[in-house]
Amino acid sequence: MKHQPDNPMRCRSVSLSCKGKINHLIRLPEDFNWPVTRSQALEALDSFINTRLASFGDHQDAMWTNEQTLFHSLLSSCLNLKLINPQEVVEAALVHYQAGHAPINAVEGFIRQIVGWREYVRGLYWYHRADWLTWNALEANQPLPDFYWTGKTHMHCMNQSITQVLQTGYGHHIQRLMVTGLFSLLYGVNPKAIHQWYLGFFVDAIAWVEVPNTLGMSQYADGGIVGSKPYIASGNYINKMSNYCKHCRYNPKKSSGDDACPFTTLYWNFVDKHQERLSKNPRLAMQVKHWSNKAPNEQQAIKEQTLWLVNHIQDI
Repeated sequence: MKHQPDNPMRCRSVSLSCKGKINHLIRLPEDFNWPVTRSQALEALDSFINTRLASFGDHQDAMWTNEQTLFHSLLSSCLNLKLINPQEVVEAALVHYQAGHAPINAVEGFIRQIVGWREYVRGLYWYHRADWLTWNALEANQPLPDFYWTGKTHMHCMNQSITQVLQTGYGHHIQRLMVTGLFSLLYGVNPKAIHQWYLGFFVDAIAWVEVPNTLGMSQYADGGIVGSKPYIASGNYINKMSNYCKHCRYNPKKSSGDDACPFTTLYWNFVDKHQERLSKNPRLAMQVKHWSNKAPNEQQAIKEQTLWLVNHIQDI
């Protein structure tokens, strides 16, 4: 896979003197590359269509160490700030396809995100606007771990995904849903806390887009309005979709022991904790059966590992 160069928004720290008495540490943009004008947004659209769209379909869910953009469009902030219109984005992709410059899976996958999912969550947001922040279907109440603010964790996937956001204000949809969002869901973070984190850190986090995606799809706080099931997975999913696990101290196949992957441990704990709900879902009932078929000593080891994780969450 040939990776595209990243689109960094690096900052440098500068110590300033306030009337010679107080020093304040502030961060100034050193290399800010996000479009802020109409002409810059059109340039960004042209760049994506001509250099990355053709590979978007094959690699839109991929994650790779130290690769921040891969083949993604980086157009969400332009769209959400209304610098460009969704229709002209779709038309540009169609023209590229009709000219034979991009395959159907790339163009269909991209357009589906624009006129399918994006408009779907727009409608849901406005229909349920007054209720989103009151929902907590899974009764999740853990605080957001400190490493969400620093990126300092031994979980390589989380370190990569969070550090990237701290540096650039950006992370693509699988990093959000199946890394940072997944950990929050499995750990049981209060949905308002992770919602506030996304809303404050991402350059494209306009409320009508961010709220349904976070509280609905990612955290299942709405109990199934946005999606029909909680989006849960073990560390094996991350291993399949990235090379993150190859650089990590944790083993995605292990749910207990010193090198057990926190995602895998918390995945089985989640299945156990919510098995009554999950057993009624045709897409997740099998996972409840897998949990029930585990030997009692294996189940106990996972429960003990979960308790250790909760007590040492800042050290993992």
